This record gives sequence, C-alpha cells and structure tokens, in this order.
Amino acid sequence: MAAARRQKRVAVSQPGFLTLNANLKPTDLVSSRRKRVNKNKKKNWKKHSDIHDVEEFLEDVRHQERTTGGLLSEKADDSLFFLDVGPPKKAEEKATEPVEQSKRKRKGSKPLRIDLILQHDSLVSPPKDVLAYQKPNAKKLRRIAQRAEEQAARGVLPRRQKQLLNKKPADRTSKKAEMEANNNPNRHYYDIWGQETKESGDQWYLQQTGKKLVKRPEKLNEKPSVLPAVEVIAPGGSYNPDFFSHQALLQEAHEVEVKKKKQEDKIEKQLAFNKEDRATEETVLREQVEGLVEEESEEETAAAHDDEEEEVTVGAIAVAEKKTERQRKKEKAEKIKEQQRLAEKRQTEQKQQLFKLRSIKASIKQQAQRTTMRQKQRKAKEEAQKAQPRRLGKLKFQPQDMEVQLSDELAGSLRQLKPEGSVLKDRFKSLQKRNLIEPRERAKFKRRHKLKYVEKRAFRAIT
Repeated sequence: MAAARRQKRVAVSQPGFLTLNANLKPTDLVSSRRKRVNKNKKKNWKKHSDIHDVEEFLEDVRHQERTTGGLLSEKADDSLFFLDVGPPKKAEEKATEPVEQSKRKRKGSKPLRIDLILQHDSLVSPPKDVLAYQKPNAKKLRRIAQRAEEQAARGVLPRRQKQLLNKKPADRTSKKAEMEANNNPNRHYYDIWGQETKESGDQWYLQQTGKKLVKRPEKLNEKPSVLPAVEVIAPGGSYNPDFFSHQALLQEAHEVEVKKKKQEDKIEKQLAFNKEDRATEETVLREQVEGLVEEESEEETAAAHDDEEEEVTVGAIAVAEKKTERQRKKEKAEKIKEQQRLAEKRQTEQKQQLFKLRSIKASIKQQAQRTTMRQKQRKAKEEAQKAQPRRLGKLKFQPQDMEVQLSDELAGSLRQLKPEGSVLKDRFKSLQKRNLIEPRERAKFKRRHKLKYVEKRAFRAIT
C-alpha cells in the first residue's frame, strides 16, 4: 500500500499530469496529513487504511484510457489541439438548399437512440484471446505436414493419393445407357412408401456416406422360440366341453399331479432314516467305552506287526543284489526276441486283413448307418428343444398350473362360469416360455435392522 501511495505521489507531482475533472487539482489527490494508527492487528487494516485517494487516481487513469485511448500526459499536442480557421466552405452550399429538404436529410441520417446505447464507447482494446490462436493437435498436424513435404521432395506419393490413382474410373456411358426415361410406361414401379430402400449410385459412395444400410445378420431374424404368442387351450378346457375331451384333459392334469407326488416322495425318502440305526443305551455305552478296554492286546499286536515289517525289509534288501554282465546280456537278447515276435505278429495280421475286405466294408457301412441315425436323432432332439424353454438365468422355468374344472364344477352357460387364472400371470409365463425374458421370482423382504418392541407408558401395550 505504501508503494502504491508513493508511486501516486510521484505521478501527481509531475508537471505534465492532467486530470479530466477541472475542479479537481492534482495536489488534492495527495493527502497532506496521515493519521497515526497501530496497524499490527488485522482488524485495523481496513478500518484505518484510507485508500480513497488511490481509488480516485486509478479511476481517473481508467477514465482517460476509456475516452482517449491512453493517458493525456503521453498524448502528442496534435492529437489534443486543433487550429480553428472558421467554418468550412461546404456550409455555404448547404445553406442554399431548401430548409425542408435539409431537415429530412438530418432526420434520416441521425442514428437511433438504442443504436447509440449499444455502440461500443470504450477506446480500450479488448484482451487478446489466446484460445482463438490455438489449434487442436497443432503439433501432430505440423509433424504430418513436414512428413508430407519430405515425401514430396523425394517423389513419394501419399497412400491416399495412390488409392485414388489406382481406383477404377466409373463408366459414364454404361450408366447413361441403363437410365430410363421418365415418360416410359413400362419402366420399373418404385413404391416410395415401401420398406426397401432404392439404392442408386456408386456402391462405394453409398457405403462411405452411410446411405447404404448394413446387411442384417440372419441370426437376428430367427425367433428365440417356435411357440406361438398365444397358445390355444385344449378342447377339454371349454365352458361346455365334450365328455371325451374333458376326460383327456383331466387325465393330463392327473399325470402332472402324479409326477409332482413322485418327486415329493423321492425327497422324503432321501431325508428319511432307518429306525434300526437309532441310538440305544447299549450303543451309547459302547461308544463311550471305546478305546479304554483291551489296550494291552492292541499294544502286543502292534509290536508283533513292527517285527514282521523289519523282517520283510531285511529280506527285500537281501534280494536286491547287483546283476552280473551275463544276466544283463541274456535279458537284452530276450527283449530283442520279444520285439521281433511282435513285429512278425503285426505283419501276419495285416496280411490276414486282405482276406477280410468284405467284412471290413460291412462294418464301415454299419458305422455309417449308425452315424446317420445319430445325426437324425440329434436333429430331431434339436427341433424338440426349440419348443422348450431354455436356461437363461439361475432359476429354472416352472410351468403354470393347469386350469381344470372337475365334472361337477362345469357350468352350463357363460353366465354361471367361474373365472380362473390371471391374464397378467399367463402373459408373464408365456414370455418366459418363449425365451424372451428369464424366469424370475418375487423379491423377498429382508429386514435390515432387527425389529424392536417398545412398551409405551401411555397405554401399557406392546406395539
């Protein structure tokens, strides 16, 4: 602050310093007397620091820069003063014109008030925008340009230019010959509202400009299941069914229930235990006493077993003696004879196969028939699997329960018919069966914190 005040005093004390305010003298900007205040505390800095004179000085400098484009003390005399030599000569010529015409011209040439307000009245040049002169990837583009100049100096063409030169020119004559006249009644009919788009022009141009559609894979056109969206119920599910069709539907529902019963019985059988294996007082006592009786006999048997093992190991060590050279030669000769015998046996088997060509052909034919049969079975299995729900998630698809009415529950008319099932649940199961969504189950409510029971004093009741 002291340096700014000192600089201001030096600037004001110069004889060439001018102010735009005529009533204000340069010496008034400098305070003559300064109040002595203790400023070693922060709260006294702004309270007792007088910067009014500095702000007035800086505001006067900014005002000069806005109005004149710089300080008046730095301006030349020619820019500040001019020589008044009287009215210009054109003023006399204008005076001869009619008064009404001159008023119209002045009125038409005078700018509007709103235009004057929006005009830029400051002579201070705007700050330089550094971002306007920056280019993205300027260093990379400069390096590419330098490389292109070096290649041009060596006479090497860029890859893009080579591709354009090697590209086959379009045959203009053939295109003109293929085009048909618009007034030809036998020309091909094109439906503008159709689904297929009309591809006209060069294929490479259509592909590069994105006007040519990408070919859709055939796999996306296949449906995830061959089942229909809405399955027709069996004839026995009607409100007034035939006797035999109703019995057939009841038989089908009975088989489903029997299958569920078998699965439940199987689980119960696996979880069941044998009553003979139940613990009794005798088995409990035997288990508690086990390991406490007949310890001496066990120790004797263990010692005898150790003696036998020592004798066996000594005998094994005694048997493993070093073979003589004669024994090794004899073993080698026997090994060679065994190899020769196996080779001769192999040759005889190959010769015998020449007489088995008919049986070999028959076996090959049978193998081909088995392979064809397996392929047909595999294909039939795949076709059957298309109608079955696939495993899309961790849960397995559970079919919906059959909606069947017993014989005494059948209604004679639609008025007495009792509705069964839910349309929403049926559609949801259909989406799962057709492999459009994965099987799901209802989210289980899990309490985050343990439930607390508080006895209120007001009512003495557990809530």
